[in-house]
Amino acid sequence: MPQLKAASEYAALGGGKRLRPLVTLLVAEACGDAGAGGEPALAAGAAVELIHCYSLVHDDLPAMDDDDYRRGRPTCHKVFGDAIAILAGDALLTRAFEVLAQGLPAPLVGGAVADLAAAAGIAGMVNGQAGDLLGEGQRATEERVRWIHLRKTAAMFRAAARLGARCAGAAAALQDLAGDYGEKLGLAFQVVDDLLGKSGDPSRTGKPVGKDDERGKLTYPAALGEAGARAKAVEVTGCALEAARRLPRPGELLELARSLADRLA
Repeated sequence: MPQLKAASEYAALGGGKRLRPLVTLLVAEACGDAGAGGEPALAAGAAVELIHCYSLVHDDLPAMDDDDYRRGRPTCHKVFGDAIAILAGDALLTRAFEVLAQGLPAPLVGGAVADLAAAAGIAGMVNGQAGDLLGEGQRATEERVRWIHLRKTAAMFRAAARLGARCAGAAAALQDLAGDYGEKLGLAFQVVDDLLGKSGDPSRTGKPVGKDDERGKLTYPAALGEAGARAKAVEVTGCALEAARRLPRPGELLELARSLADRLA
């Protein structure tokens, strides 16, 4: 159906930072020779981004976070209606695994699919999303916020990094090290995002600020205060930098972690 195709393209191609596929490509280069990963790493990165885009479409729905704007423009359901937006999200989710199956060498497909499915499913992102919704209005503690963000955000960053290492032909131990970097980077990203969601510039974030507070979301500023959350951002960024240094060629991964923290400047 043309409308479903248009909605899927609207969700997947409408801008964004593309951080997760960037992690996949940079980790592939960090764990292999120059240009390591090649076409498989591009396919893996695309699969990760398709999962991310589907999650945003569903997150924005009235039954979930009920957002009208994403990336500086109306959300998918505001343009195409709730039903088509739901189906577009479903299409992007399933397309991700098709891309992995078609774009990676056969020996890599099973492990790659397992990594991505675990990160996106009930052990990872979806569980974190449930915790985020069910936690609204409850008392924010650092432990509860960390539990949510490790699953809702960091799990997909971890998978993105592991996929990059897989595509570079890295051994299992190096895949684990890469995954540790991805998880720490994802957590650092989310702490900064929580702060920007409280007091950032809407023209830069592409969405309204202050909504987390209105809904009683469990965020780092809610748990630690704004000053405490800024200190936490510095701490977890340091953890991401430390994890990157355990990889063979971490240069651009270090730069990426620093650039995400610099969003608070």
